[in-house]
Amino acid sequence: MDAARRLFGDRGFHQTSMAELANGAQVSVGLIYRLFKGKEDIIEAIVASDVDENIARTTLLRERLDAGEFSVEKAFEQLLLQVLEDKDEALSFDILAEGTRNATVGKTIEDMFMRYRRFLRHFACAANPDLSGEALDGAEDVILSCIFGLGHRTLSRPNLDADATARRGAQMIVAALRAAR
Repeated sequence: MDAARRLFGDRGFHQTSMAELANGAQVSVGLIYRLFKGKEDIIEAIVASDVDENIARTTLLRERLDAGEFSVEKAFEQLLLQVLEDKDEALSFDILAEGTRNATVGKTIEDMFMRYRRFLRHFACAANPDLSGEALDGAEDVILSCIFGLGHRTLSRPNLDADATARRGAQMIVAALRAAR
């Protein structure tokens, strides 16, 4: 999977052959086919692995927020830093594209977003306990959009480094949530 991550990110999913994957992983093509039916299964495994890792990290943030170890603003800052520090931007675009073509990959991505949205709702309510109904749904969508956009900002030539972006972004998200009704 590490070789697939690297090669798919560098060359693209459809431009990478199974032989190149085998060479990059220093295994035989036959071994890859014993583990995966095809490249689509490898993409699904990468998504599932990333989901599990992101959910585990976000669970820790939620636990620390709930325990009062840090403020909701710090929780959002850490959440944004997780996204900003992800270096698989090109791979992520390829995975999203594959999710529109491949129902299984699409379902895995959809499930990830549904699990992740529950955390965003919790963080939004920590910033503004009065959020409910449409306001809470809107907050969830806006936060998700911010996170998604920040995770794909390389091509926009950002002026701020990841730390400053996370700090300022968290401040703005919390201010918006507190002002929402």
